[in-house]
Amino acid sequence: MFADPVCPMPLKRLTTPAIKTEAAALWQLAWPMLIGQLATVGMAVADVAMAGHASAEDLAAVSLGASVWSIIIVTLMGVMMSVNPTVAHHVGAEEHHLIPHVVRQALWKALGVGVVALLAAQASALIFDVMQLDPAVRDMAKAFVQVTSFALPAFACYRVLYGYSASLNETKPMMVIALLALGINILLNWLLIYGKFGLPRLGGVGCAWATLVCVWFNLLALLWWMKRSPVYRQTWPFTRYEAPHGPEIRKLLQIGLPIGVTYFAESSAFGLIALLVAEFGAAEVAAHQIALNFSSLVFMVPLSLSVALITRIGHALGEGDPAAARFRAWVGVGVSLAFAMVSATFIALFNHQIAAAYTSDAAVAATAAHLLIFAALFQLSDATQVSTSSAIRGYKVTRPPMVIHMAAFWGFSLPLGCILGLAPDWLPWQQEPMAAQGFWISLVVGLTVAALGLTWFLDRLSRRRLLRHAP
Repeated sequence: MFADPVCPMPLKRLTTPAIKTEAAALWQLAWPMLIGQLATVGMAVADVAMAGHASAEDLAAVSLGASVWSIIIVTLMGVMMSVNPTVAHHVGAEEHHLIPHVVRQALWKALGVGVVALLAAQASALIFDVMQLDPAVRDMAKAFVQVTSFALPAFACYRVLYGYSASLNETKPMMVIALLALGINILLNWLLIYGKFGLPRLGGVGCAWATLVCVWFNLLALLWWMKRSPVYRQTWPFTRYEAPHGPEIRKLLQIGLPIGVTYFAESSAFGLIALLVAEFGAAEVAAHQIALNFSSLVFMVPLSLSVALITRIGHALGEGDPAAARFRAWVGVGVSLAFAMVSATFIALFNHQIAAAYTSDAAVAATAAHLLIFAALFQLSDATQVSTSSAIRGYKVTRPPMVIHMAAFWGFSLPLGCILGLAPDWLPWQQEPMAAQGFWISLVVGLTVAALGLTWFLDRLSRRRLLRHAP
């Protein structure tokens, strides 16, 4: 043990064996979630790739529809994440009898928030009516959002069970179910996009119906798994009916809503780009979507590590050990950064091959390959901001990360992107619009600002918790 220079309470020794042990424990929890997340993103990859081989219009419509869908679903995922640190703290404190109540109330919250998200998605589909789009692309994009909106209540409930299971150190069910869902999605895409076996040829809308089926499959399959597994019996939430409990739901919303706003700030910065560059043509939108899609695929590694980090830190704090929580936080950040170095190198070296795997359109592939260079540039910042923000959530602190993300993405990234990408007439200087490239430059800036702010706050928060527990 040694003493922190600021905090009188001893910290865990930063030896190589201790770091390796913690990194191994984090990976043991994260790798099944990683495979599950990759399978989930693989569904989006399949949507884009299979729609792209149908036609450029189908790809543009799916890209636009997926931009709106992803903003809503990522925001919803953040709001539901309140169950993760809450259950993890109870597990660490060995308060297992309190977990069923938390999960039941989280499911009530999920139903309400899911219905609100459904209505919001239906309303947001109207945005395509005021955009300058090809009529076929506009109608297909609207239909995509309208169909997938009916998956949102099921998705909200699934994320509650996901967080509950992950906080119990049970992550393999989500991996297996996600892999099965990926297979179902590819099959349904093939049947519905191209109209196989006498089914109607729905084009990009076929992706929406496949997504709807797979989300409901995820929820029902996870419920079936949990019912049959003995791991959940001690904390099984469905032993009795429990009416909505206002104070508990408000407590979960106080944790979850700031996370949802945080996720909205980041996802909207990415998702709105497709809408803002639509005036430059379907090829520009498609190239952006390809680069974003592959970036999202790579992002699943630090994201899975960050979800596992919430559980690890929550368990330590539930046990009353803030020194272990601080140690686990920085090991998690270090592991995420190590992967980011590898992913940045890979994207920079193989950007043209990655783009060509998505589309046979030479113009789209060339633009996408260029955008992927910016994706390589922000790998370190992206890994840092997601791991530090999740570590902070492990402390059940959610509002400061929300403020930092709002400032980074809405204060820096989007305004800069509009200036560089659109070159509006009110600028006092003359410049050519950079289209999607300008927005991707702004994403590098926004992610860097977020990473720096969150790193500073995590260090401050973890030190303060040590002082609070100091003898």
